[in-house]
Amino acid sequence: MIITNPLACLSFKQIAHRQLTVFRFILQSMWIRTFLTCAICLLFVACGSTPPLTEPSGSRSDFSEKRNEVTLFALALIDTGYRFGGKNPEAGLDCSGMVSYIYKRAAGLNITGSAAEMARQGRAVERYRLRAGDLVFFNTNNIPYSHVGVYLGNNRFIHAPSSNGKVRIDHLNTAYYAKRFELARTYFD
Repeated sequence: MIITNPLACLSFKQIAHRQLTVFRFILQSMWIRTFLTCAICLLFVACGSTPPLTEPSGSRSDFSEKRNEVTLFALALIDTGYRFGGKNPEAGLDCSGMVSYIYKRAAGLNITGSAAEMARQGRAVERYRLRAGDLVFFNTNNIPYSHVGVYLGNNRFIHAPSSNGKVRIDHLNTAYYAKRFELARTYFD
Protein backbone atom coordinates (compact mmCIF):
# COMPACT_ATOMS: atom_id res chain seq x y z
CA MET A 1 0.00 0.00 0.00
CA ILE A 2 1.31 3.39 -1.02
CA ILE A 3 0.54 6.34 1.22
CA THR A 4 -0.01 9.44 -0.88
CA ASN A 5 -0.69 11.77 2.01
CA PRO A 6 1.97 11.51 4.74
CA LEU A 7 -0.42 13.09 7.26
CA ALA A 8 -3.06 10.42 6.68
CA CYS A 9 -1.51 8.03 9.15
CA LEU A 10 -1.20 10.68 11.89
CA SER A 11 -3.84 11.27 14.50
CA PHE A 12 -5.75 14.54 14.73
CA LYS A 13 -3.79 15.41 17.85
CA GLN A 14 -0.45 14.91 16.09
CA ILE A 15 -1.57 17.02 13.12
CA ALA A 16 -2.76 19.83 15.39
CA HIS A 17 0.55 19.72 17.28
CA ARG A 18 2.57 19.99 14.04
CA GLN A 19 0.43 22.87 12.80
CA LEU A 20 0.80 24.63 16.13
CA THR A 21 4.57 24.15 15.99
CA VAL A 22 4.72 25.57 12.46
CA PHE A 23 2.47 28.49 13.50
CA ARG A 24 4.70 29.23 16.53
CA PHE A 25 7.78 29.16 14.31
CA ILE A 26 6.18 31.60 11.86
CA LEU A 27 5.12 33.95 14.69
CA GLN A 28 8.54 33.72 16.30
CA SER A 29 10.22 34.52 13.00
CA MET A 30 7.90 37.49 12.41
CA TRP A 31 8.49 38.75 15.95
CA ILE A 32 12.26 38.45 15.56
CA ARG A 33 12.15 40.27 12.21
CA THR A 34 9.96 43.02 13.64
CA PHE A 35 12.17 43.35 16.69
CA LEU A 36 15.35 43.51 14.62
CA THR A 37 13.83 46.08 12.26
CA CYS A 38 12.79 48.30 15.19
CA ALA A 39 16.18 47.90 16.88
CA ILE A 40 18.03 48.89 13.72
CA CYS A 41 15.75 51.92 13.21
CA LEU A 42 16.30 53.03 16.80
CA LEU A 43 20.03 52.60 16.39
CA PHE A 44 20.03 54.84 13.32
CA VAL A 45 17.94 57.46 15.09
CA ALA A 46 20.16 57.40 18.18
CA CYS A 47 23.32 57.70 16.15
CA GLY A 48 21.94 60.59 14.14
CA SER A 49 20.93 62.76 17.09
CA THR A 50 23.01 64.99 19.30
CA PRO A 51 22.98 64.62 23.08
CA PRO A 52 20.99 67.25 24.97
CA LEU A 53 22.96 70.10 26.47
CA THR A 54 22.97 70.24 30.23
CA GLU A 55 23.41 73.42 32.18
CA PRO A 56 24.65 73.77 35.73
CA SER A 57 22.17 74.47 38.52
CA GLY A 58 21.31 78.14 38.86
CA SER A 59 21.64 78.58 35.12
CA ARG A 60 19.39 80.38 32.67
CA SER A 61 17.24 77.26 32.17
CA ASP A 62 16.43 77.20 35.90
CA PHE A 63 15.23 80.77 35.63
CA SER A 64 13.24 79.96 32.49
CA GLU A 65 11.58 77.13 34.35
CA LYS A 66 10.71 79.50 37.19
CA ARG A 67 9.35 82.02 34.69
CA ASN A 68 7.14 79.31 33.23
CA GLU A 69 5.95 78.27 36.67
CA VAL A 70 5.10 81.88 37.56
CA THR A 71 3.18 82.30 34.31
CA LEU A 72 1.23 79.05 34.65
CA PHE A 73 0.46 79.71 38.31
CA ALA A 74 -0.77 83.20 37.42
CA LEU A 75 -3.04 81.87 34.68
CA ALA A 76 -4.62 79.48 37.17
CA LEU A 77 -5.83 82.52 39.15
CA ILE A 78 -7.94 84.00 36.33
CA ASP A 79 -11.41 84.99 37.60
CA THR A 80 -10.29 84.98 41.25
CA GLY A 81 -12.20 87.69 43.08
CA TYR A 82 -10.66 91.08 43.92
CA ARG A 83 -10.32 92.26 47.51
CA PHE A 84 -8.31 95.27 48.63
CA GLY A 85 -5.43 93.99 50.78
CA GLY A 86 -6.22 90.39 49.77
CA LYS A 87 -3.33 87.96 50.00
CA ASN A 88 -4.87 84.60 49.00
CA PRO A 89 -7.35 83.38 46.37
CA GLU A 90 -9.88 82.10 48.90
CA ALA A 91 -10.35 85.55 50.43
CA GLY A 92 -9.66 87.49 47.22
CA LEU A 93 -6.55 89.20 45.89
CA ASP A 94 -5.40 92.72 45.18
CA CYS A 95 -2.61 93.32 42.65
CA SER A 96 0.35 93.15 45.04
CA GLY A 97 -1.21 90.27 47.00
CA MET A 98 -1.59 88.34 43.75
CA VAL A 99 2.08 88.91 42.82
CA SER A 100 3.29 87.92 46.31
CA TYR A 101 1.14 84.79 46.26
CA ILE A 102 2.31 83.73 42.78
CA TYR A 103 6.02 84.36 43.31
CA LYS A 104 6.09 82.62 46.70
CA ARG A 105 4.32 79.47 45.53
CA ALA A 106 5.57 79.19 41.95
CA ALA A 107 9.16 80.41 42.27
CA GLY A 108 9.87 80.31 46.00
CA LEU A 109 10.62 84.06 46.03
CA ASN A 110 9.47 86.33 48.85
CA ILE A 111 8.26 89.51 47.19
CA THR A 112 6.10 91.44 49.61
CA GLY A 113 4.71 94.88 50.19
CA SER A 114 2.69 97.27 48.10
CA ALA A 115 3.10 97.67 44.36
CA ALA A 116 5.26 100.75 45.03
CA GLU A 117 7.52 98.75 47.36
CA MET A 118 7.79 95.96 44.78
CA ALA A 119 8.79 98.52 42.16
CA ARG A 120 11.90 99.29 44.22
CA GLN A 121 13.00 95.63 44.25
CA GLY A 122 14.35 93.46 41.46
CA ARG A 123 16.15 94.73 38.38
CA ALA A 124 14.72 97.24 35.90
CA VAL A 125 13.89 95.88 32.45
CA GLU A 126 13.22 97.86 29.27
CA ARG A 127 9.71 97.32 27.97
CA TYR A 128 10.97 95.80 24.72
CA ARG A 129 12.98 93.23 26.73
CA LEU A 130 10.08 91.98 28.85
CA ARG A 131 9.87 88.23 29.33
CA ALA A 132 7.17 86.06 30.84
CA GLY A 133 7.18 86.31 34.62
CA ASP A 134 8.51 89.89 34.80
CA LEU A 135 6.47 92.47 36.71
CA VAL A 136 4.87 95.48 35.03
CA PHE A 137 3.96 98.62 37.01
CA PHE A 138 1.42 101.34 36.30
CA ASN A 139 0.43 104.74 37.60
CA THR A 140 -3.26 104.42 38.38
CA ASN A 141 -5.27 106.94 40.39
CA ASN A 142 -2.42 109.46 39.83
CA ILE A 143 -0.23 107.50 42.24
CA PRO A 144 3.15 106.30 40.90
CA TYR A 145 3.64 102.52 40.91
CA SER A 146 0.19 101.98 42.31
CA HIS A 147 -0.63 98.88 40.26
CA VAL A 148 1.34 95.76 39.33
CA GLY A 149 0.80 92.75 37.08
CA VAL A 150 2.72 89.73 35.79
CA TYR A 151 3.84 89.89 32.18
CA LEU A 152 2.78 86.84 30.13
CA GLY A 153 4.32 87.60 26.74
CA ASN A 154 2.95 89.08 23.50
CA ASN A 155 2.27 92.40 25.28
CA ARG A 156 -0.20 90.72 27.65
CA PHE A 157 -0.18 90.74 31.42
CA ILE A 158 -2.30 89.27 34.17
CA HIS A 159 -3.37 91.38 37.13
CA ALA A 160 -6.00 91.88 39.83
CA PRO A 161 -7.69 95.19 38.97
CA SER A 162 -10.30 96.66 41.27
CA SER A 163 -12.51 97.36 38.25
CA ASN A 164 -14.63 94.34 37.25
CA GLY A 165 -13.45 92.70 40.48
CA LYS A 166 -11.58 89.67 39.08
CA VAL A 167 -8.08 88.60 38.06
CA ARG A 168 -7.85 88.95 34.29
CA ILE A 169 -5.53 89.36 31.31
CA ASP A 170 -5.11 92.72 29.60
CA HIS A 171 -2.94 94.09 26.81
CA LEU A 172 -0.16 96.60 27.45
CA ASN A 173 -1.10 98.45 24.25
CA THR A 174 -4.68 99.22 25.25
CA ALA A 175 -5.10 102.95 25.64
CA TYR A 176 -5.63 102.83 29.40
CA TYR A 177 -2.54 100.75 30.25
CA ALA A 178 -0.25 102.13 27.53
CA LYS A 179 -0.81 105.63 28.95
CA ARG A 180 -0.17 104.51 32.54
CA PHE A 181 2.75 102.08 32.08
CA GLU A 182 5.72 103.20 34.21
CA LEU A 183 8.25 100.47 34.78
CA ALA A 184 9.07 96.78 34.48
CA ARG A 185 11.14 94.71 36.88
CA THR A 186 12.56 91.21 36.80
CA TYR A 187 13.53 88.89 39.60
CA PHE A 188 15.13 86.36 37.25
CA ASP A 189 18.43 86.16 35.32
